[in-house]
Amino acid sequence: MLASRVFARGFASSAFQRGAKVAVLGAAGGIGQPLSLLLKLNPNVDRLALYDIVNTPGVAADISHINTKSHVTGHVGQEQLGEALKDAQVIVIPAGVPRKPGMTRDDLFNTNAGIVKTLAEAAAKHAPKAHLLIIANPVNSTVPIVAEVFKKHGVFDPKRLFGVTTLDVVRASTFVGQTKKTEPENINVHVIGGHSGVTIMPLLSQTGIKFSQEEIDALTNRIQFGGDEVVKAKNGTGSATLSMAQAGARFTDSLLRALSGEKGIVEPTYVKSHVAEKDGVEYFATKVELGTEGVKKIHDIGPINDYEKKLYQAAIPELKKNIAKGVEFVKKN
Repeated sequence: MLASRVFARGFASSAFQRGAKVAVLGAAGGIGQPLSLLLKLNPNVDRLALYDIVNTPGVAADISHINTKSHVTGHVGQEQLGEALKDAQVIVIPAGVPRKPGMTRDDLFNTNAGIVKTLAEAAAKHAPKAHLLIIANPVNSTVPIVAEVFKKHGVFDPKRLFGVTTLDVVRASTFVGQTKKTEPENINVHVIGGHSGVTIMPLLSQTGIKFSQEEIDALTNRIQFGGDEVVKAKNGTGSATLSMAQAGARFTDSLLRALSGEKGIVEPTYVKSHVAEKDGVEYFATKVELGTEGVKKIHDIGPINDYEKKLYQAAIPELKKNIAKGVEFVKKN
């Protein structure tokens, strides 16, 4: 199928006993539209519910003309949010405002935190058993926000909440491939920690590829701040939307396949984790094996060198601060 060949890692078909419904919240936005398009091409999606505060009926009508099996519905405004969420197995949340030049992910917090909290409240009410995939930045803080909202409603299940950090791994593979002049889809870089700046830690020592120290320094910085390249290149008109959509679609596909019973699916993701608990960090990204209930097994960091240990030490205080900010936001609101 042509559609399955347009991705660096294509969608794999698997049979569901019942059709999977995926809801995209923020479907009319810069990430939401291409993400919705990619999900319409996914053979594992039977129902695709698109929600936003404006323009969603038009996006849904447009995408619905694509000749794949999934049924697309468009939902606009708070009064239609519940219908979009009802019976969803997977909810993907790319909603929020994009970064502008000079703006960090943390600068987005005040606006996006409120948006994510509102959507989480609705999800806890209308789809408490759904698997939530959080793309809205800053992910280091928005994942804890969703968790705290679900805790307040008494429906929190840590196996069903994911921060989508896949773009960090996609970028790492691309940048290493460019540096070593090899095919990027054959390169697997374990990226741990969080999803902004110094909290993004590429473990280049685990790739089996030899790098000079100059290459390590340059690659680490570029992977950590790759999003800035796109923000600057778009000259104030947006941030990474197309690459983020592909990364979000990849993770959604992996989860859908795992939920259907396919085994051995491992993806990096930011989840409630034991990995950095000893350092006071409750949420952390490492490789996670996905299963029929969501998180099946959280992999440890693995062996790291002295350079990577310094990256870890620099990341921990930032992660603590980001997580606490999300938790505190829910307490105050």
